[in-house]
Amino acid sequence: MSDQTAMWGRTVAAAALEWVGTPYRHQGSCKGVGCDCLGLVRGVWRALYGREPEPPVHYSRDWAEAGGEELLLEAVRRHFVTCPDGKTDTGRLIVFRWRPDVPAKHAGICIDGERFVHAYEGTAVTVSRLVPQWRRRIARVFAFPERVGA
Repeated sequence: MSDQTAMWGRTVAAAALEWVGTPYRHQGSCKGVGCDCLGLVRGVWRALYGREPEPPVHYSRDWAEAGGEELLLEAVRRHFVTCPDGKTDTGRLIVFRWRPDVPAKHAGICIDGERFVHAYEGTAVTVSRLVPQWRRRIARVFAFPERVGA
């Protein structure tokens, strides 16, 4: 990994850590007010690039179970860089699926190889360890695209 890539990863991780403590709110994306896991990713994206990656759409709490489509992975692939190595390097986006037979539905941002920031119902944005229970649910790993001059 280049020094520039490592520095960009630290920038992404620092932006994610600023959200720790933000209450959970379904479809929220406002630091300190409320967000869900997608809102956290959208908010970090806005902090890094100054805009949304694409207009958000309404989604129900059971959107993945109801439709069965890989909507989250498809959206992430449109804007992020796929990391085929699957390494949980600092600043990378991790997308999770709860079971092998259901679409990916959760996301978090690595702050180092062992911990990630995420939002989930019933708690504020938090830092969790990438213990085996989380690792086995990783569907894909992505990188935030580096800004020119970052």
